[in-house]
Amino acid sequence: MIPYGRQSVSADDIAAVVAALESDWLTCGPRVEEFEQRFAEFVRAEHAVAVNSGTAALHLAMLAAGIGPGDHVITSPNTFLASANAAAFVGATPDFCDIDRLSYTLCPDSLRKCWRPETRAVVAVDYAGHPSQVSEIAEFAHSQNAIVIEDACHSIGGVLHSGKEVVHIGGNNWADMTTFSFHPVKSMTTGEGGMLTTNNPEFAERARIFRSHGMIRQPELFTGLAGNAFPEQGPWYYEMQELGYNYRITDLQCALGISQLQRLPRFLERRREIVQRYHAAFQTLPHLTPPAVRAGVDPEQIAWHLYTVLIDFQAIGKTRTDVMSALRERGVATQVLYIPVYLQPWYAKTYGYKPGKCPNAEWYYERALSLPLFPAMTDEDVETVIQSVKEVLPGGGA
Repeated sequence: MIPYGRQSVSADDIAAVVAALESDWLTCGPRVEEFEQRFAEFVRAEHAVAVNSGTAALHLAMLAAGIGPGDHVITSPNTFLASANAAAFVGATPDFCDIDRLSYTLCPDSLRKCWRPETRAVVAVDYAGHPSQVSEIAEFAHSQNAIVIEDACHSIGGVLHSGKEVVHIGGNNWADMTTFSFHPVKSMTTGEGGMLTTNNPEFAERARIFRSHGMIRQPELFTGLAGNAFPEQGPWYYEMQELGYNYRITDLQCALGISQLQRLPRFLERRREIVQRYHAAFQTLPHLTPPAVRAGVDPEQIAWHLYTVLIDFQAIGKTRTDVMSALRERGVATQVLYIPVYLQPWYAKTYGYKPGKCPNAEWYYERALSLPLFPAMTDEDVETVIQSVKEVLPGGGA
């Protein structure tokens, strides 16, 4: 069975983790800081904060920005639950505006229409590796004194182009903070893990504090225990000044991350090769629409995470389940990403969201199907996927 996504772990990756196991540090050690520094350099960011998941990175971004009850946070409905859940975690109201029908990312025009006076943040989600329109989104959001968090969990290693200048995802000044995920199906992995990058030192410092129970160990920041109890502040001393979380990542994970980061350019190159083969094979297939690239985005710089096609299931007289089952019989696993978040039972019950809120997202969901895409796919695997799709869909000519 060819899965829709899978990690690539090499002998060097394994050796790096073994070396960490044999060292004096399994967690909260030097490999965490090394991973942060190397990742920040890779994406051209001033600061990077490593955490135990992409969800934790999103939650920390909300906490660092001071988002809370009474605030309104807008994100894309075409995303994993965490992009919106992070707003709910801090007591804010998560809301959704529609996507465009080309890149399936948040539409700036829709954003302007659903803006409210209490809107304090936008979570702009990169989908499948295609970057969101973060520069246009930021121009508007910043004019409204709101912050922009770029959810780049799908676009590790991608770049944005601003005129002749190459601007890296995670290192640009349009997004106030950017979050990444290192789940095994992503472009690189630490098993589970995530990263928050920013050029704002205050956001980075607050994220670090919230990452570890709200504790600080810097003497210059100490304020003293309540009632000046036990005033001695020796080398053991720490203070909890915020209600934080245990979002720390281990040295074992960061050892894997450091090794994987060295291979990331090769991972991305192979993903682009597979995408080009898919494009060539599916471009003229009836009732199937390959992913497109928005004007101004260099297709050679997209960090493809998913290859999501749109299929007119009604026109071909088959349900999506029929197509997925037929492909699975041929050894090809597929996935559907994503159900519009606001239609999930908890969101509908809590906020009263109903069908019709984001018509483009619902139109997209009815047609979306993600095909296998990961660096370890062989040319034979790619050909198997192509031929299987052509056999299953009418007009494939196989």
